[in-house]
Amino acid sequence: MPRALPDIPLQPGAVFSTAWLRRWGQNPSRLAHELEARGLVRRLGHGLYHAPRMSRFGEVPPADEALLTAFFGGAPFVITGPPRWNPLGLGSTALFAHPLVYNTRRSGVVVLGGRTFLSRRVAFPTDPPPEWFVIDLLRHADTVGMNRRDLARALTLRVQSGRFSPELLSEMARRFGGPAEVTIVREATAPRGA
Repeated sequence: MPRALPDIPLQPGAVFSTAWLRRWGQNPSRLAHELEARGLVRRLGHGLYHAPRMSRFGEVPPADEALLTAFFGGAPFVITGPPRWNPLGLGSTALFAHPLVYNTRRSGVVVLGGRTFLSRRVAFPTDPPPEWFVIDLLRHADTVGMNRRDLARALTLRVQSGRFSPELLSEMARRFGGPAEVTIVREATAPRGA
């Protein structure tokens, strides 16, 4: 007869680490294995588990944000790359095979729940505005096959149309860009005829 498990509030779709189970027993790894053996959770890797959530189409995989929040232990991160760059209206139509994740903990390739993330430990704002994603795209222009001059022209037009704040662009370039990004932003935000 299997031993009784503690009453653990497993929210369907939730992602958690074995450390979260410490409040229900002294051996959280064993408790996680028991929960997995009974089909209450699924192992994702790196000591992470998720409580399955079902839809009419079957089991719903955990959201990227939930995976990364659990993996980084609540430390800040931001998902960036083509899904954030392409909607900026600067001509980028790039695709990456794996999401690019900036964080404060580690760099490298991370596989969670069968999904691969490219993790980079770099500086980023806690709540990035669109202007920050512009600077991020400018920094990765070569990676996505974009010509910096074409990007600069598109950025100038978007600034003139009011799509981006010149002040915020300048601040993001100073704080998170390099000399090339600062120069492009300075040119894009210069008053007409200057």
